[in-house]
Amino acid sequence: MREALFIKKNAQKWNEYQYLQTEDPDQMADRFITLLDDLSYAKTFYPHSKVTQWINSLAVSIYQTIYQNKKQRFSRLITFWRYELPLMFRKYHKTFLYTFLLFLLLCSIAVLSSMKDDGFVKGVLGENYVAMTEENIEKGDPFGVYSDESRFSMWVRIAFNNIKVGFLIVVSGIMFGFGTLYFFFQNSIMVGSFQYMFFAKGLGWQSVLVIWIHGTLEISGMIIEACAGFILGASIIFPGTYSRWVSFKRGVKDAMKICVSLVPITILAAFLESYITRLSSNAFDKTTNTSLPVAASISILAVSLLFIIWYFVIYPIRLERKLQNNPAFAEKINA
Repeated sequence: MREALFIKKNAQKWNEYQYLQTEDPDQMADRFITLLDDLSYAKTFYPHSKVTQWINSLAVSIYQTIYQNKKQRFSRLITFWRYELPLMFRKYHKTFLYTFLLFLLLCSIAVLSSMKDDGFVKGVLGENYVAMTEENIEKGDPFGVYSDESRFSMWVRIAFNNIKVGFLIVVSGIMFGFGTLYFFFQNSIMVGSFQYMFFAKGLGWQSVLVIWIHGTLEISGMIIEACAGFILGASIIFPGTYSRWVSFKRGVKDAMKICVSLVPITILAAFLESYITRLSSNAFDKTTNTSLPVAASISILAVSLLFIIWYFVIYPIRLERKLQNNPAFAEKINA
């Protein structure tokens, strides 16, 4: 077998061993035995290759983990955010894509339903909320809902609620993914109906500049949380070559890592909604002169969107390619 083919067939497995560590002694032993087999083959046919050095370093690392008390370093946290999470999420890019397309489909259904039925928006958002919004529009303050509460209390309340909802979306994936689908369906329909309500009132562009300052991170987080829930459900339904129990444990571990990683993003989105969105909404409030410039709103929205696309889509792909093409780099970041 040529070296390039050998690397192509095994690179994903080696990356998994390197960045998705396990505490299960049996699984750790299986990995060690597998690496010894790969190392034996590599030493036989590619004794001076960098890939042989990489496999050897992986085997040594697992050996030390098994037979030594290895201290955790602060750099472990940096490694998680810089390498482990992006590489893990790369495995689920297809699930992420399908989840995003489902979100667009559900939002489109909500918009079309709202256009066909005047009562659809009220049925989804509630008559009281719609009536309050319409009253604010008549008063010349269409986004007045963002100024009805103190900034800090609003931040804490929204952050806590969104973290709770996100956790529920992920954990409900244990019901073979149908629980996640149920909550994702509800929230996606609400987003589509909510956005249509402002476009129908001639406030579409204004609503984008106000709502999506925080909504870019918040809704992106919801889509990723739904993706994690589907990962959990798929681990039960489609165990692949693993036993169903082992597949389930792997699914839970990956889903919860994604869920926890979204907590800082959720907190930041809540901060933007409580402090920045309020200033942005004032730009369309005829009763105040204190507001956030439109250019600043566009900048925040654009930076948030670029961050999500870069960290969860582009960076994982580039990192995977770099690791596959450069074993020395993989060994370096594992040191």
